[in-house]
Amino acid sequence: MIQSDRYEEAAKEARRRPRSLVSKLVLLVIVFVAVPVALYHTFLQAELERRALLIGNVQEQGRLVALGLEPFLMQEEPSPLLTLSNELDRFASSNTRIRVLFRPADQSGVANFFYVAAVPTVPTAILEYEREELMRQGILDSVAVTCTGDLPLANRYRDPDGREEVLTSITPVLSDRGCWAIIVSHPIESFLGTSLGQPYWMRFEVRMAAGIYLIMAALTLIVFLSIRRSVLRFRRLARDLRTGAVAGKSFASHNEVAELAGAAEEFDRLIKSLRSSAENIRQAAEDNAHAYKTPIAIMRQSLEPLKRIVSSNDSRSRRAVEVLETSIERLDQLVSTSRRMDETMAELVDPPRQKVNLSRLLQRMAIAYGNLMTGRGLRLVTTVDDDVTVRASEDLLETVVENILDNSVSLSPPGSQITVTLRRGGRVADLRIQDQGPGVPPEDLERIFERRFTSRPVPKAPDGGLSGKLSLHAGIGLWIVRRNVEAVGGLVRAENAPGGGLILRLSLPLAT
Repeated sequence: MIQSDRYEEAAKEARRRPRSLVSKLVLLVIVFVAVPVALYHTFLQAELERRALLIGNVQEQGRLVALGLEPFLMQEEPSPLLTLSNELDRFASSNTRIRVLFRPADQSGVANFFYVAAVPTVPTAILEYEREELMRQGILDSVAVTCTGDLPLANRYRDPDGREEVLTSITPVLSDRGCWAIIVSHPIESFLGTSLGQPYWMRFEVRMAAGIYLIMAALTLIVFLSIRRSVLRFRRLARDLRTGAVAGKSFASHNEVAELAGAAEEFDRLIKSLRSSAENIRQAAEDNAHAYKTPIAIMRQSLEPLKRIVSSNDSRSRRAVEVLETSIERLDQLVSTSRRMDETMAELVDPPRQKVNLSRLLQRMAIAYGNLMTGRGLRLVTTVDDDVTVRASEDLLETVVENILDNSVSLSPPGSQITVTLRRGGRVADLRIQDQGPGVPPEDLERIFERRFTSRPVPKAPDGGLSGKLSLHAGIGLWIVRRNVEAVGGLVRAENAPGGGLILRLSLPLAT
């Protein structure tokens, strides 16, 4: 049962996998190639059978000519050699050529066969060439061995003028005078109408059918490729709308395929709904933060008079005030953290799409962080290419860089340095931020981007309780970094530096 469930689950997973149009195109091409090949061989076999019947008929005609001549060749007087040419005229035609070879009774061997008559008349040189050709092909050998019976043949040879003929029949006739060999042949031109004289693929009907098939296949492939092109254009439009390359446009305004109009309108409605949801999330995050911050501020202000009136000798009251102050501070930080997480979720739903000069942004932030780092005994070194522009928003990128720098500052020992490098690499901007802190265990290099993951110890108050300083290290800073970077189509990864410290590498798509 368990094994069956596994098979069923695997089958469902296979059905859920996307099927590429390219695989269907390959299958279509295979079909278009296989069908004509199969049909060609089928029709070729039929053509070969038709040719065999045709040649058989021609050979039968030759045999009948030989049978008609046989009584004349068997007579003793007068000698058939005297009037053989006249007799052949009765059987010859424009498409039928008759030749007669004779070997005297007292001779043997192939070389003793000689032409004695031919209709129509041909030069002696051609007859001699033909005799040698028959000898070379071994045809006369068979005649010489028995000199009886029919020998059906369909061999081709060319005469000295280069004209090809088809040998259709050789009939040996044995008489007292010797062995006669009656050869009936037809010139290749007489078979053109029956396609015997040309390759099968050169037949008009075959070439016409092949042309029609190729046109049909081409039209089918054109339609298929047009559909695929429309789908790919739809995909590019979705990417451009997501990245802001065609801000203010819609699927419906760019669609060129009538059948996709409904889908385009549905996509536009979906985008509108997502943007509305993102805006609602942002507004809710702001409203909630404001609603929570007000009572927290009131509690903080109300605590100040209590701190002044509590006697320094009253340790119990002093402890209660410290616990209240710590709790209020922690609550305030948790509200800020919750707001940042809600804003990050809104960015995932509807990422910003403005062009941002990342070079200027980093230079401006370097000035602000430089003073902070100097006060903590750290050095900030920046190497930034000019005018590196990406598509995002300044707030999103500031949040990304701030979270990384805050993380690096908190981990860097005094006297160390933090390096920020920005390079233009192909179609992406490569941002690298490196510190000289303790680094991260290799097994946690991916986990540091998980929500609520932190390997730092929880800060403690002097009495052993929570200090309320958890907000800066609550395990959401790098989670926000990855979510924001991926929201604008970028990538982020972490690695340990060879000499110690952590390197965060960001790849952000350049604005075109």
